[in-house]
Amino acid sequence: MRIQLAQQAEADELLGRSSLALLIGMLLDQQVPLERAFAGPHTISERLGHDLDAREIASYDPAEFAALLAAKPAVHRYPKSMATRIQQLAAYLVENYDGVADAVWEDVPDGAELSRRLMALPGFGRQKAQIFLALLGKQRGVRPAGWREAAGPYGEEGVHRSVADVVDAASLELVRATKQEAKRAVKQ
Repeated sequence: MRIQLAQQAEADELLGRSSLALLIGMLLDQQVPLERAFAGPHTISERLGHDLDAREIASYDPAEFAALLAAKPAVHRYPKSMATRIQQLAAYLVENYDGVADAVWEDVPDGAELSRRLMALPGFGRQKAQIFLALLGKQRGVRPAGWREAAGPYGEEGVHRSVADVVDAASLELVRATKQEAKRAVKQ
């Protein structure tokens, strides 16, 4: 299955081959449309002039990295704070996983451990970890025992709750409709 979260061929291709890009896209997925969040890693990669590297990002001068994200068009609505979060994530990956994003989920014994590892990532709370775990299971084939249970409602089959369920433009619209319905239900 090919990743189609950014709804842009080059950005989606990067997400499909770079686990670091996918993690950064998930980190950026807040307070902006999800396509913009997941296109962010490609924009950063283009501005750097090469594929993303956790060691390079972690050691980048913070002010320069923030400026890189803030350049027009900005990578995110809050480029400075997101630059800091991306650098924190990269530094964590360097310190704990030798800079290799895939190592977060490779050889993980079960869904509970994967959930624990994801929640330990800077910028990943419970819900973001569950959604990313569901994304890994549904679209990347990372399916340790109990992964659906660890992903909570996002791991269910046949739902359109989150980015984990976006496989094309039509499913993106279904996810948007589900989110809008949930917001309406909360207001009532």
